[in-house]
Amino acid sequence: MASSLTVQTILDQFLPDEPLDGHRRKVCARLTGCRTARMGGMEMQCDHCKARSVCYYGCRDRHCPQCQGRASQRWSDRQRALLLPVPYFHLVFTLPHTLNGWVQLHPEVLYRCLFQAVWNTLNQFGRNTQHLQGELGMTAVLHTWGQNLSRHVHVHCLIPGGVLTGRGEWHRAKSHYLFPVRALSRRFRGRMVSLLRASSNAGELHRVTNSGEVDDVLNGLMRQEWVVYTRHCLNQAESVVDYLARYTHRIAISNGRLLSMEGDRVSFRYKDYRDQGRLKTQWLEGREFVRRFLMHILPKGFMRIRHFGYLSNRTRRQKLAVIRQCLLQPPQPETNRVNQEPHRCWPCPRCDEGLVHMVRQIPRFRIVAVPTG
Repeated sequence: MASSLTVQTILDQFLPDEPLDGHRRKVCARLTGCRTARMGGMEMQCDHCKARSVCYYGCRDRHCPQCQGRASQRWSDRQRALLLPVPYFHLVFTLPHTLNGWVQLHPEVLYRCLFQAVWNTLNQFGRNTQHLQGELGMTAVLHTWGQNLSRHVHVHCLIPGGVLTGRGEWHRAKSHYLFPVRALSRRFRGRMVSLLRASSNAGELHRVTNSGEVDDVLNGLMRQEWVVYTRHCLNQAESVVDYLARYTHRIAISNGRLLSMEGDRVSFRYKDYRDQGRLKTQWLEGREFVRRFLMHILPKGFMRIRHFGYLSNRTRRQKLAVIRQCLLQPPQPETNRVNQEPHRCWPCPRCDEGLVHMVRQIPRFRIVAVPTG
């Protein structure tokens, strides 16, 4: 039987006593208020049996496991207009765990450098590889977690298999793995270390205060092998969006992975990739679960889904039109960003004959940050 345990319930029970910063307090307030009277809602009435019920709104916070399903669907609908009839490649760039402490101190700087290092690496390979020599397109998604809620910062990249040249020609990728993984890894390592060193020199890593730590850490990282992983190539264009949507709106843990809460402990299911992806059960103290969950709340306003190259928001309409002309594909109209939802009505669960319609709006309460400490 499926568990009814939710992240919302765990936050209500175990929010830490120590103070949280204002941004995290507001996120927690939205998550704990999701689909409750605090969010407002609709009073519904059946047009047959006249039974009334109340439906509360979701919080729509990007960290909320209850709201990401619909957000993922809306994103997928918009992205279908950007698909090209070519194979797609999925690459994953992982930040060494040595940098986890810096991520805790300066998340915006580390995440920004990571996106920049990944794109600079791939863009350079796309322009310099002999049979390509053009501009790549890329959609990249930042994830900050591992299966057990630990910090594991990595970027998922979905890349169409080809480049747009300066002469407006399409050169398709011929390899089954796009670029050599070992060469990608070393170029990525060098670029990321260079960007971090520049950030330190600019005073952006000012919370790293130990004398000589920046040089010691960066020099040590240059002696390590960094992880870049290339996954299988996708050939069916429609499945590409569904494939990427699994990553774009995924959060640190879904309600479906939660198993039980017993006393002050919480259990959840996870895949152990060091043991051939076997499903296992993790038990954590409730406050430790909350601490790990809060680690993955992104800085306010930080964009974790980004488009690069000929898929960048600024130029993709013009460049995709050129590529489609090369591929003899008819133009695809971009979906309007405004979510056009039909008038909402559902079959009545009580009489099973009528339709349930909204009869009045229920105003939301003012969201107050969850008190801690």
